[in-house]
This record gives sequence, C-alpha cells and structure tokens, in this order.
Amino acid sequence: MALKARALYNFQSENKEEISIQENEELVIFSENSLDGWLQGQNSRGETGLFPASYVEILRSRSGSNYTDYSSSPAGSPRHESNFYAETPNPGISYQGSFEDDDDDDWDDWDDACTVVEEPRSAPGTNGHPSPNLGYPVAYGHHQYADYRPKPALERQDSISSSKRGSVVGRNLNRFSCFVRSGVEAFILGDVPLMSKIAEVYCIEMGSKGPQWRANPHPFICSVEDPTKQTKFKGIKSYISYKLTPSNINSPVYRRYKHFDWLYNRLLHKFTVISVPHLPEKQATGRFEEDFIEKRKRRLILWMDHMTSHPVLSQYEGFQHFLCCRDEKQWKLGKRRAEKDEMVGASFLLTIQIPTEHQDLQDVEDRVDAFKAFSKKMDDSVLQLTNVASELVRKHAGGFRKEFQKLGNAFQAISHSFHMDPPYSSDALNNAISHTGKTYETVGEMFAEQPKNDLFLMLDTLSLYQGLLSNFPDIIHLQKGAFAKVKESQRMSDEGRMDQEEADGIRKRCRVVGFALQAEMNHFHERRVADFKRMMQSYLKQQIIFYQRVSQQLEKTLRMYDNL
Repeated sequence: MALKARALYNFQSENKEEISIQENEELVIFSENSLDGWLQGQNSRGETGLFPASYVEILRSRSGSNYTDYSSSPAGSPRHESNFYAETPNPGISYQGSFEDDDDDDWDDWDDACTVVEEPRSAPGTNGHPSPNLGYPVAYGHHQYADYRPKPALERQDSISSSKRGSVVGRNLNRFSCFVRSGVEAFILGDVPLMSKIAEVYCIEMGSKGPQWRANPHPFICSVEDPTKQTKFKGIKSYISYKLTPSNINSPVYRRYKHFDWLYNRLLHKFTVISVPHLPEKQATGRFEEDFIEKRKRRLILWMDHMTSHPVLSQYEGFQHFLCCRDEKQWKLGKRRAEKDEMVGASFLLTIQIPTEHQDLQDVEDRVDAFKAFSKKMDDSVLQLTNVASELVRKHAGGFRKEFQKLGNAFQAISHSFHMDPPYSSDALNNAISHTGKTYETVGEMFAEQPKNDLFLMLDTLSLYQGLLSNFPDIIHLQKGAFAKVKESQRMSDEGRMDQEEADGIRKRCRVVGFALQAEMNHFHERRVADFKRMMQSYLKQQIIFYQRVSQQLEKTLRMYDNL
C-alpha cells in the first residue's frame, strides 16, 4: 500500500539504487517496512529507488495516528511505543538514525558472549568491544552526502521527573523540546539531585578569547589503519575491522564500525552541551567495495582526530576504554560501567567547574546570537562548496576524461590520415602527432584520478563540518531556554512571587550552561582554523603537483617536433 511522506532532510544519491530527495519534498513510499534502515519509494520528480528511513516522516490522516517518524525508530521501522508517544507528534525533534542493520553491522549476534573482534593473522579473543545498550535509541545513519545536514539525535534523558520538587517557574509546555528532553530545564530549575561524590570534573578557564575547556593534561592521537574484511559463522557474516593505535599506549586494538557506533551513542547520551562529531555514513549497497571502505577509513581518521583533540571527549572514560582495552573480561566490565554511568545528560552539567569571573548574561546572549548567525552562514557556504566540489569530482571522472579522450582520438585520426599517401608521408611528424593524441588520453586519465589526491580530502572535511554545524542549533536552543528561565525567575522575584535566593540559583546554573556553550564555541573555532588551513594548503599543493605533471607530459611531447 502506497503512503504519502515528507522528507525531513536533503539526501544526495550516490549509486543507481538510491534516489535524491529534498527537505520538505513530498514522497510516495511503497511500503512502511524498511530494509536495513532504507525505504523504497518515489520522489516528486518521478524517480524510484531507495532513501534512508530516518530522513522521512509518513503523513497520516487526522483520524489515525499523525505520522511515523522513522528518524527515532529502530531500523527505520514504524515506532512501537506507548500510545503517549505514538499519538503525540514532535516534528521539531528527530534522531540522526536508528538501529539500521546490515551484514557489516549486525546487531542480533551482539551479546556478552560475542564481544571480541578477531585480530587479523592473530589469535581471536584479544580485543573486546561492547554491545549496545538496547534501552536507548542508537543515533546512526550519518549519510554525509553532498546535501546531508542531519539534525543531532536528542537521546538525552530528563534527570528527574516533574513530580519531584521544582521551582515555581513555569515549565515548558512542549515536553518534547530539546530543552526539556535533554534535562537542561530540570538542571536550570534545580531539579537534578546533587551526587554525594562526583568522580569526574571538567574545568572551564578564561582564555584570551573567552571561556575555554581546560586542556587534556595527557594529550594523545590515534591512528586508524588497515581496514580488513573478516568473516564469522563459517563465512555467513562478513565485516570490516579497523586497526586503532593510540599514541599514549602504542598498542593496537581492532574495532568494527558498529563498535564506533556504540561509542557514538554513549557520547550523545552523556555530553549534553558538546558538539559530538558525526560518524561516517552507512550505505545500503556496496559495503565491501574498495572505494567505500577507503572513504569510510578516511572519514574515521578525521572523526578520530576531532575526538582526540577535544579536551572533554578525549578524557571520557568510555572513549579511553574503547581505545585501550584488550582483555575480554575487563572489556565487559568497562562496557557495563559506561552504560550505567549516572553523570549523563543534565547530570553531566554537575561535573563542570566554571570560572569565578562575572559575565553579563546579556553579553553572553549577544555572543551566542552572533555565533548562531555565523554557524548558519558557514553551514550554507559549506553546503555550497560541497555541491561544487562533488560536481567537480563527477566532471573529473566523466566529462574531463571524455573530452581529453576525444581530443586524443582526433589527433590520432589526423596522424592516420597522413599515412594514406606514402610518398608525401613524414613518419616523424605522423609519430609526433600520434604521440600527442596518446598524451592527451593520458592527461584525461590523470584528471580522472586526481580527485583522490585533492578533492576527496576537501569533501571529507566538509562532511565532518556539516555534522558539527548541524549539532549547534539544538545546543544553542538549550542556552536560549536557560536564558528564558533566568528572565522569568527574576521577574517573579521582582514581583515577590519567588525568593531571591531561588532566582539566584537559577542564574548560577544558567552560567554553567552559558560557559559550557562558549567553551564549545571557542573549541570549534580553534579546530575550524586548523582544519580549513590544512584543507586549503593540501588542495593547492596537490593542484600544483598535478598541473606540473600535466605540464611535464606536454613538454615531453612538444620536444618530439623540434627536429622534424
């Protein structure tokens, strides 16, 4: 039965089985049942094919349930929640993905008896990795194609129910807003219980450009290498493992993509006000093709670089466990400890220590507004450059190669025609012209191969930043909600309807959220400058090398005409 649906995000197809969809585009879905997180349907241009289930919502009549939001459902399948959730739409919130299952990332066999990734050419059972906590939605998907700008998953939890003691400040009526679901509202209103002992502390300091996270006292990097295809169940299941080598221990571990995804889910669940970098995309078909594996490896390298460079994420115990644990028994203990972590969501804010310096809340709000405008503009420009670079890749592989081949064939045709009348034929000239044709064919092949040297790194970097930028609207919304509560509490205090002490408490907790957001903004800018400097330098250097190689080919051919 065909159903009407609406696209939540842009999606750019990358193979013939997929079709492109645009945000807010009306779609026809042939069946609600997704296949490995993908739906088959038709877009408004009449094209038929696959697109991610987490990118669409099914539109239903008012008499029935409102719609099915696949972006928060396992495997993109219809939601099976309580009636409270099924009947209450929330178009403002959607998850990045779902329990998408494929042969590379199977979930059915992930239990405590099967947590070890076999090391290539070594005894199995050396490197364990966790099973997902199936009690939480997995933020997944990450199809970072040319038009992909996913919304971040809001997998946070209210740290305490509204039935507990709370401020007399009014609560947000939209209980599905990220301000509420993240637990930040409960934190601001003082409803998050203080822990008797907080083992982890993340400090914010005042730097030259404002608040910044205190640097990791033990910085490190981690390489991602040697993607290797492995099998299990006597070859029935296949997957790719990656060799990770942290510099602080210099001992490799082997992880599958689904292990990265488990870690990503834990990061989203814990760090409320931090822009967690998105993982590389999954793919419906061609998971074991060399180009896709290489692309995923490149993007995992960038993801890992951002993780290890972040002063907070790099110190997270679950991340360290992911990178360092080699013993299966210890792995299981660490996995369970990470999944039972209480300092998540709103409670994570209790671990943040802020400077004593006074900051005017209006100045902070103005700074946040400026960053909001900047991030929106940067998001648009990143998307524009992504589209241009993607089109250039297609031209290199297709149009440019074909045009140079046509030119080469035309030169060789001239050479062949000169052989038609031997008395007047000049072998030297004919050979030079024929060689010129072959040179241009070679140049065409050089153009086809060049994106691997320059444009791919550019697209990988842009894809990473599309994900990072897409996180900030919801993080900024948390700050805006906190500001609103401060203003409301102060007004109520002025009217005598609230104790000034309680209003001051709300303002103090709002400062924590404000300092954390500013520290995250500061870190984003530091990474942005470094990453885009590296991206542009690499692109220009590779372009110079490429055109020097082309020039050498042409100069060599030109010399063949000198002694005619």
